[in-house]
Amino acid sequence: MESISLSAFQGLGKTTIILRFLDRDEIPKPTLALEYTFGRRAKGHNTPKDIAHFWELGGGTSLSDLAQIPITIDSIRTISIVLVLDLSKPNDLWLSMEKLLNVTKNHINSTINELGKKDSINVNDFKQKTWKTLQRNHPDWELIDPFPIPLVIIGSKYDIFQDFESEKRKVICKTLRFVAHYYGASLLFFSNKMESTISKMRTILNHLAFGTDRSKAVSVEYNKPLFVPAGLDSLSLIGSPPATEIDLGKINARNPVDLWKKVYEKLFPSENTSELKYVEDPAKNPQYAEPEVDAMRAQKDQELEQYKRNASKSWKEMQFDIRR
Repeated sequence: MESISLSAFQGLGKTTIILRFLDRDEIPKPTLALEYTFGRRAKGHNTPKDIAHFWELGGGTSLSDLAQIPITIDSIRTISIVLVLDLSKPNDLWLSMEKLLNVTKNHINSTINELGKKDSINVNDFKQKTWKTLQRNHPDWELIDPFPIPLVIIGSKYDIFQDFESEKRKVICKTLRFVAHYYGASLLFFSNKMESTISKMRTILNHLAFGTDRSKAVSVEYNKPLFVPAGLDSLSLIGSPPATEIDLGKINARNPVDLWKKVYEKLFPSENTSELKYVEDPAKNPQYAEPEVDAMRAQKDQELEQYKRNASKSWKEMQFDIRR
């Protein structure tokens, strides 16, 4: 099994989640670009161990294209996506979630189509595997659009989120339940300070990584950490978007997801600042220092700055000539 852990912000706890899942007592370090680790689990006495591979994407939405590296025709049959969202920043939540899911989904669909050309597999049959968590007699069978491969959505920093006012928590919980159910994803809230959420995280990831039994426990009370395994929710239980009927009637939406998005962003307007935040340059991190390479890089940076100054002078001179 392979898993890609995605998030839109630094310091969300992706590394902590992986370390807690693997039961490693290590101090987490900031994730730079795309990092890899793995874990083993014994099947039984004197038997080979199963291996789970973890690819962790740092840098948020600005580096989302790196997700295509581990998504290949060799891994697509066994890979899963774990999307980590920051519950403490509701105004950035939808924009970040949308960007990461769309970019990743495009990579996945391209890979599945490529695999279909190579191995002559039925692409639709491949995608139907995602539906196995949702029974055909489920009332929402025709109303949702499952992600092409297994997806888990983790809301991190629940210890901060639990102190939000009641109505805010209710809106965010309902919205994330809808998104997770629509995409056939598992949903759980996580805090490294709460052992109950750590245990449930391990249950979900153990199922994906090592094929252990699926949990059938469900917790959907908005004043407690959400825990909803894929396929165990329903649109009737989630209810309508948190807006009055008059408001809903005035919203021009293309599909259910667009409707929930517009209602959510009306209540939590996107600040659109996360896209502009500075992302640490791995080349400047002392952890990856290489004197010869760094010296050459410094020289090239100086040449670039000189080029910018010369270009700026040329542009100013050209403007002066035009005015004369």
